[in-house]
Amino acid sequence: MVLEEEILPYLQWLTGGPEGSIGAIPWFFVIVFALLVLGLLLGFAISAARHGPLGGGDRVYRTLTAGFREMTHLSGRRIWALARLAIKEALRRRVVVALIVFLVILLFASWFLKADHKDPTKLYMSFVLTATTYLMLGIALVLSAFSLPTDFKTKTIYTVVTKPVRSGEIVLGRILGFSLLGTVMLLIMALSSYVFVIRSLSHAHEIDAANLRRIEGPGGEVIGYEGRTTRDLYHRHTIDLGSEKSGTAIVENGHYHTIEGEDGPVVSSSQGLLRARQPLYGKLRYLDRKGVDKERGISVGSEWTYRSFIEGNSQAAAIWTFRGLDASQVIETESGEQLPVGLIVRVFKTHKGIIGKAITGGIQVRNPETGLTSELYPFEALDAQVDEQNIPRKLTSTENEPIDLFDDIVTEKGGRMELIVQCLERGQYFGFAQPDCYIRLPDASPAWNLVKVYSSIWVQMVIVVAIGVSASTLLNGPVAMLFTVSFILLGFFKDFFEGVATGTEYGGGPVESLYRLLTQKNIITDLDPGAGATFIQSVDSVLKLFMLAIAQVLPDFSSFSTVGFAAYGFNVPPDRVLQDLTICLAYVAGTAVVGYFLLRTREVAK
Repeated sequence: MVLEEEILPYLQWLTGGPEGSIGAIPWFFVIVFALLVLGLLLGFAISAARHGPLGGGDRVYRTLTAGFREMTHLSGRRIWALARLAIKEALRRRVVVALIVFLVILLFASWFLKADHKDPTKLYMSFVLTATTYLMLGIALVLSAFSLPTDFKTKTIYTVVTKPVRSGEIVLGRILGFSLLGTVMLLIMALSSYVFVIRSLSHAHEIDAANLRRIEGPGGEVIGYEGRTTRDLYHRHTIDLGSEKSGTAIVENGHYHTIEGEDGPVVSSSQGLLRARQPLYGKLRYLDRKGVDKERGISVGSEWTYRSFIEGNSQAAAIWTFRGLDASQVIETESGEQLPVGLIVRVFKTHKGIIGKAITGGIQVRNPETGLTSELYPFEALDAQVDEQNIPRKLTSTENEPIDLFDDIVTEKGGRMELIVQCLERGQYFGFAQPDCYIRLPDASPAWNLVKVYSSIWVQMVIVVAIGVSASTLLNGPVAMLFTVSFILLGFFKDFFEGVATGTEYGGGPVESLYRLLTQKNIITDLDPGAGATFIQSVDSVLKLFMLAIAQVLPDFSSFSTVGFAAYGFNVPPDRVLQDLTICLAYVAGTAVVGYFLLRTREVAK
């Protein structure tokens, strides 16, 4: 699974880290203060142009004090009444049609989703979660952007403002009502998606007992059976049974089956389709081909620099240092106690190698204090798939001496251990990022994990509702929708937008990029020195400051998505959920205040 940014502990993210990084709370107050100053200056300028400097200042002061006074006298009963009104209004506009559209999508999705995919659960979960996300964002956008403008156009807003309600209650009532309706729709979509995925991928194979090959011991006794299942859902499993014809069908296409029955082996339905792996990550460093420590491996020419690579048949290696290991993390297997490890390898080939044969790699474990190292254990790399390896507790050192993983390799202080991965074939490369190797802790609940994944979709939906309602207090429906869409799109590309503003992206600022596009000049070459280049860069310096300011208030929708966690079968960290909910609360509070003051500018709301 791709995890480009480390998920910080919630309290550290909230208050700031020990390395001087600014926490969410200090940064929130900085942005609020900057927006408050900007709003005051803009409001005074508009009011002064209409009523003169003194009159304008007086109106700004009275509006500001009245606003803060009203916000301390909000009524939950009135907000709930307005929320119910918003829900009834949305139902009259037949918002439930969106549910019918979603169900129709699920009905025909199996025509286009191929179950012969090497990891069909990833394909199906990615599809249903992505479809749910975009459909919910579309519903939230239309509901929030057109609600108030339609009321202004049809004059129905007068039936509301003539009652003893406040402008802030109107804004909060709309946000609450649309959010509640969206929550119910999201729950229906979640249940429908779960049933769709399980029913589409659940299956069972059969075994012809007559074709099982017996495995005999030295004395001729039967110690087990081996064979294969029938082909179902585009695949079959290799089976390994004990003497009582019970065992498991080896993992294939991301799942397995249990097999029981002495009279005739019975294969269970597919197991492990939905998982919630809990990884314990380590710190990654590299060795180059000469065995020298490096922060990164080599580049193979990919523009995406998430992974770097190690060269095969050399001293190059990827080394993860794990902390907090103890004997309670081992699992019992038929081969004895073992430490479960997850490994994701990205293979880069410079030649085809042996057709049909996977590239071979090797794993070693080492004590970071004494340097005691186990012998090399070979494995066959599963390209871009989760390969679940088990490290035996009883090992052999490089000097061919028996050693114990926790007594000799894992340090007593801090529970540290180094895991070394190498590529063993010449001309081939293994690519890794830090999250590509981890210790497998016991799985969390897949159902609860899906709840956390859908909570991230809920957060995005609520933020869109809050922005749309706030924009619709001043703008008409189409303009409010375009404004909200712009916020969403810029939010999905916030990193790039911020990179242009800070100058870390190639091509310069907006004007310089336009100039390069028109003149077909590449993005690497510097502009020819002269008055024209100076003018372009001067204008861009002003625009970049403006872009940087906008970037600070953009919701980073790309970081909200937890689809990858569910698709790859990983547990969503609770810290991530708490961070998303906190950001959602901040946006709702901020946009509600902005919406209140914008609505106060409308004559009907005074």
